[in-house]
Amino acid sequence: MQHKIYVKNNAPERIPRIGAILIRRVIKAAFEHEGVEPMCEVSVLITDDPGIRAVNLKFRGIDEPTDVLSFPLFKFKPGAFDASDGEPDIATGLLPLGDIALSAESVMRQAEELGHTREYEAAYLVIHSTLHLLGYDHTDEGADKAEMRARERAILRICGFGGPE
Repeated sequence: MQHKIYVKNNAPERIPRIGAILIRRVIKAAFEHEGVEPMCEVSVLITDDPGIRAVNLKFRGIDEPTDVLSFPLFKFKPGAFDASDGEPDIATGLLPLGDIALSAESVMRQAEELGHTREYEAAYLVIHSTLHLLGYDHTDEGADKAEMRARERAILRICGFGGPE
């Protein structure tokens, strides 16, 4: 059995596509780096700024677009993944971790602003969001944020993206 990563692209044709292969590759790399076992499932929605704004409003009460959103199903301890903190799907045997919503429009804009490729920016945001599904947070500028950033950089390197230190 393998991890199941569902990718649905709802972004309009005017926005260059973010490849499902890239998304699956970086999520699997994050799982490997974090020692995620057993097999899990994640759903990823690729949309535009108005689409992610609607998701942000509906689920978080915030009426503005953002680059990426994470909706974890369970509360895991950061850096110490324990599958028993979740509950596998009876029908599939997979552990559902949650959902990710990604604005392809924000990926394009931020890549240009930061001097990254679109692929790097998409990979970074998906890794960031996956770590949220695995219990990481960065509510302050302290140790939690530094730990999350270090893991993001490590996973980016595993995926072949050097990136800023």
